[in-house]
Amino acid sequence: MRPRLALVAGEPAGVGPELCVRLAQLTLDCEPIAIADPDCLQLAAESLGLPLRLIEPGQSRQPGELAIVPLKQPVPSEFGRADPGNARFVIDTLLRGARGCLDGEFDGLVTGPVNKASINAGGIAYSGTTELLAEQAGRDVVMMLANPSLRVALVTTHLPLRQVADAITPERVERCLRILDAALKRDFGLASPRIAVLGLNPHAGEAGVLGDEEIRVIEPVLQSLRAEGMVLAGPLPADTAFLPQKLVGFDAVLAMYHDQGLPVLKHSGFEHAVNITLGLPYPRVAVDHGTALEIAGRGVADASSLVAAVALCSRLARRGAIA
Repeated sequence: MRPRLALVAGEPAGVGPELCVRLAQLTLDCEPIAIADPDCLQLAAESLGLPLRLIEPGQSRQPGELAIVPLKQPVPSEFGRADPGNARFVIDTLLRGARGCLDGEFDGLVTGPVNKASINAGGIAYSGTTELLAEQAGRDVVMMLANPSLRVALVTTHLPLRQVADAITPERVERCLRILDAALKRDFGLASPRIAVLGLNPHAGEAGVLGDEEIRVIEPVLQSLRAEGMVLAGPLPADTAFLPQKLVGFDAVLAMYHDQGLPVLKHSGFEHAVNITLGLPYPRVAVDHGTALEIAGRGVADASSLVAAVALCSRLARRGAIA
């Protein structure tokens, strides 16, 4: 049976709706079900000059057709202009898709890009979809981004840089490593994952000269988990850990903060990169790019990341091991 994936278009003024329309043109090994405003998707199809017939979930689908769970946005779409009046709508589409996964209606969740500034301007405190879904499910999660050649997970996600050092605690590092190790085994079929753990400071602290978080926080956790059998290297200096000859020995990298690891991953394969939330009771995969308001509605957005996200989410759903 083909996996049923909730497909959340995301910010209606961004490229998400047109990427969903491009996806609808493909023959897929799963059943994507859009959580979106039908009028917005039709407007995107018109802007692209592509056919789009919206159908009921469960109907046999052909290229050019897309199943939909319709939700109405308060403010009509104007591509390129994110309206804070749609903030609650965007959050509701995310929560509706995720709730369907928790209830067994869907087998996985694929999410398009959202605009954090517009959501916050609409009066909703929002730091990211990863955090939103973790709170809804009541689970500790880890954000991992991946492309065909690299996986990078994060100890901290959407934090101001000033707050990062205080957030790197033994408990947080241990929790992230346990979730990452378990997910690599369960979801990616790796019997004994090899994880490179980055330090926080330049040169991994230079033996305490440039900071002591490596000595005081990170290394004791690694020693404890190694004693349990985890294969962990580090703390490693971030400026050399991503050299190709070193990466070949690892299945994933754990970075301490967002901009420590993700620029390298995006440089190495941005078009095919995806964002995976590890630790949820269902697979969730997102595109690895923003709303691209500056090109929305112009028909030039690349759907490669969304196609990759759907393909990976479908594979994870088929494994059926997530619980």
